[in-house]
Amino acid sequence: MLSSAQMAFRPWNPPAKLGRALILALVCAALLPLQSCSPGNSLYIAGNRAEKAELRELFKLLSSSKLDPVERFAAVRRVSSVLVRNREYGRLGLLLTGLVSERPEDPYTAYYLFAAAYVYDLQDSAPMAALYYDRIVKNYPDLEVDGSSLHFQCLKRLIETVPAPERRIEYYKDLIARFPSRVDMGSMLFLLGKEYEKVGEWDLAVKTYAKFLPYFGSSIPGYPDAFQYARNVVDFYNSPKDWTYEDLDVLVAKVKAALAAGDPYKLRNSRAKVNFFAMSWHQDETDVNSQVLFDFTEFMSGGRIYSAETLDRMSGARDAYLRTWGWSERISTWYLYFRKIYFPADPEIHGRWEWAGIYFGEKMK
Repeated sequence: MLSSAQMAFRPWNPPAKLGRALILALVCAALLPLQSCSPGNSLYIAGNRAEKAELRELFKLLSSSKLDPVERFAAVRRVSSVLVRNREYGRLGLLLTGLVSERPEDPYTAYYLFAAAYVYDLQDSAPMAALYYDRIVKNYPDLEVDGSSLHFQCLKRLIETVPAPERRIEYYKDLIARFPSRVDMGSMLFLLGKEYEKVGEWDLAVKTYAKFLPYFGSSIPGYPDAFQYARNVVDFYNSPKDWTYEDLDVLVAKVKAALAAGDPYKLRNSRAKVNFFAMSWHQDETDVNSQVLFDFTEFMSGGRIYSAETLDRMSGARDAYLRTWGWSERISTWYLYFRKIYFPADPEIHGRWEWAGIYFGEKMK
């Protein structure tokens, strides 16, 4: 798949930074009369002697009324290549936007806008480039250049640069609907779900995560635990959540009473029924091996289980730990872990407490 750089101006080598003078040139160019954008204008002649000679010939060709759109497109790409090689970005931006203004009916207008957007990208002006990318997607038919779709490249670039989640949702949906064979569908669905979360659309987020789950093999940069996260959200959303408590002290007292009575059934009823984990301190909670259907019966056969009078001092406003010991297991000390539930989808559940898991052994220093 070609990148937007490869599509726009092959074989360009874009620089990392540009000076103020070049940015100013683009701004000033926008204020010039449209007639100054005429292809024959000497404003665009730049480079060494051979390049200037080539540009003059190309502009003579572009000024011909007999030139068809395909020939004009080829000539503009050659001019663009020369101007980019000489880092004449202001002149190139003016040329491209001038062509769009003068010939809005040209079938390659979308390409000229795409190339103009890329010029802004070269100048680290992503917000300005995004205006062009968005305009192409919404107002112009798609165009295949060098085997790649302009709309596809625009949507990918918009997702990378536009910060507003509402707009990113729109772009993700467009990519998924229009280019399912060109994207990693698992990655697109998970990232769309994250955007829905940001705007508080939890019903849509959960539905999107549910669609993502069959793509458990997808690798999503920045989200190594994407599958486990999505499954946890979906499972919790669809659960009755009848194990949650408004008051942490009430929940802890109930667990302590079950421990003192040696009643594994009451313990089981007190723990979270979704995403409950049991692991050592060095494991990760999202490790699939840590999330189990935990049965307390086999660990309570050695006598009474004891618990500390108070919560451990490492407990805080959102997490709490209760030290217990006497379990009939090689590791007899367990820390029961309680946490506040983060679930804005349901205000009645959000902020309540659950017994979420167990850490085996003495806590890590």
